[in-house]
Amino acid sequence: MQTSLYKGLKKQEQKSTVTDDFLVVEAPLEIQINNKPFTVVMRTPGNDEDLVRGLLFAEDIYKDPSEIQLNLIENKDNGFSKINATISEKKLGKGYLNKRSLLSVSSCGICGKQELEDFNTAKPSLKNKNKLDIKQLPFLFEIMRSKQRTFDLTGGSHAAVLFDKNYNFLTLKEDIGRHNAVDKCIGNLLATNNLKSAKFMLVSGRVSYEIITKAFFAKISTIVAVSACSSLAVDYAKEFGICLIGFSRNGKATIYAHPENVI
Repeated sequence: MQTSLYKGLKKQEQKSTVTDDFLVVEAPLEIQINNKPFTVVMRTPGNDEDLVRGLLFAEDIYKDPSEIQLNLIENKDNGFSKINATISEKKLGKGYLNKRSLLSVSSCGICGKQELEDFNTAKPSLKNKNKLDIKQLPFLFEIMRSKQRTFDLTGGSHAAVLFDKNYNFLTLKEDIGRHNAVDKCIGNLLATNNLKSAKFMLVSGRVSYEIITKAFFAKISTIVAVSACSSLAVDYAKEFGICLIGFSRNGKATIYAHPENVI
């Protein structure tokens, strides 16, 4: 259930009409680890296992897809769901110790972090061997836009899409949260053992720091956004070796980090 039909009163000049609009669904997903609550994520229902798999991977809670087993333990009609992740205590990464408080909203990847140090840890830089031909961007964004089914109905969802080094489509996911869409893409490729093929990420909205860190953990070395990039996103991209491009639309683009990786 990614969309739901709602009535609204549309006002235009002196006229009022009742309209039926599809809205993108936002509902909580409780993530448990070894049957203990870890966090609650506000997301658009659908691809929930991919979301959990990608989120916990980016949080450094596990490192290998074989180390995690996911079980849906509750799934209500209103989209409220619970998923339990079973991970061996010996395999739990350091991210589990930086446990989130119980709520992470769909618009904010930092919400729930308990300490500033939880997201301010230096990491080694990626070595980017795949240069982006900027002339390919209109073609890649055309593919992205053609697959945004939820956005077509609602106009209210974000999308992330991944391509390989030859610009072949790998996966696209939508969600009300920008970083949720990224988690779903990464989780999907983890499930199919294809994450190593992902080299270029396109996102439909702006880029803030959490998308950079997710891409870093997934070793995705280029991110292109339709909209703006935050200052911290640019700082992290420079440090992590990620080529970051913003405002990519209407034949224009602004390269904020590692322009040497753009042809």
